[in-house]
Amino acid sequence: MNADSAAISNSPSRAWSIGLWVAQVALAAVYGMAGFNKLTMSPDQLIQMGMGFVADAPLWLVRFIGFAEVMGTIGILLPAATRIMPQLTPLAALGLAAIQLLAIPVHITRGEYMVLPVNLILLAIAVLVFWGRRNKAPIPSR
Repeated sequence: MNADSAAISNSPSRAWSIGLWVAQVALAAVYGMAGFNKLTMSPDQLIQMGMGFVADAPLWLVRFIGFAEVMGTIGILLPAATRIMPQLTPLAALGLAAIQLLAIPVHITRGEYMVLPVNLILLAIAVLVFWGRRNKAPIPSR
């Protein structure tokens, strides 16, 4: 490995790109699983899993949230991986951040404070991906 290739492999943008991919996969795993569960499980099953808000929410809203989470999962990975319209990836991250911004007050009003650290971490990761894919390590189109 010569000095030029060592400098390229250790460049900040490469490190950012790798870190952002890790964050994107982590978001996809969490939201993909949560969204799939909200789309396929009964309200009673979701409540038993700890999703207490389901008891007070209409089923259509629970299913819509699940759909939004699954679409966010697809949007956070597919455009970036295929490099077809990769500008959708930061928008998907922004959508996932919006889900958390809406979930936080629901959990606060329900007194579910133990969930807030998870909400804040997911919000921070989604904002990081949004900012990073727009500014630090954008993915070029084909």
